[in-house]
Amino acid sequence: MLRVEDLRFAHPGQAVPYQFSLLAHAGEVTSVSGASGSGKSTLLDLLGGFLLPISGEITLDHENLVPLPPEQRPLSLLLQSDSLFDHLSAASNIALGLPRQTSKAQAREQIAAALAEVGLDGLSGQQAATLSGGQKQRVALARTLLRARPILLLDEPFSALDDETRGVIRDLVRTLTIRHRWHTVLVSHHADDVEALASRRYVLRDGVLMAG
Repeated sequence: MLRVEDLRFAHPGQAVPYQFSLLAHAGEVTSVSGASGSGKSTLLDLLGGFLLPISGEITLDHENLVPLPPEQRPLSLLLQSDSLFDHLSAASNIALGLPRQTSKAQAREQIAAALAEVGLDGLSGQQAATLSGGQKQRVALARTLLRARPILLLDEPFSALDDETRGVIRDLVRTLTIRHRWHTVLVSHHADDVEALASRRYVLRDGVLMAG
């Protein structure tokens, strides 16, 4: 279980600190919604280790994550933009999720398996710049598969997609979350995304994260 307990943080000049408490279970999507400027991005930055809290805890199965730098935290982040390198192929972008010691043969096998799992068989050599928005998000998810980290943070990941593609990628996120037992935290202000995906819901109001 991912547990955020009484996590407090204030930006410079902020009189009243944000206060976050949250539970996210393996194999489920937990949503965080709220108005613009309510603190959603701040929460993600705290989970990712890019900000350090004043107090409180972030634990995964009782392991304290707060002291860990971003690169050592057991999580992946999927943004509204796909974060791909357009000049690289789909396979080369996915390979960025592999440990450095992975052999070429192992890399080819794992990349092919990840592409198949996200429905992109046969596109390994295609340049990222030529992919559609939905295909790019699939490549980003395939890279997440190879990182094999138990927490997935989603920051408005469907906003740039058309309605049909949005539904397909949401279904893929749900399937992968269940299959790989990810603790998926979705930050979104889109009610349809929350309704379609979230098993557990939270809302930020007046700087405090509450069960929604």
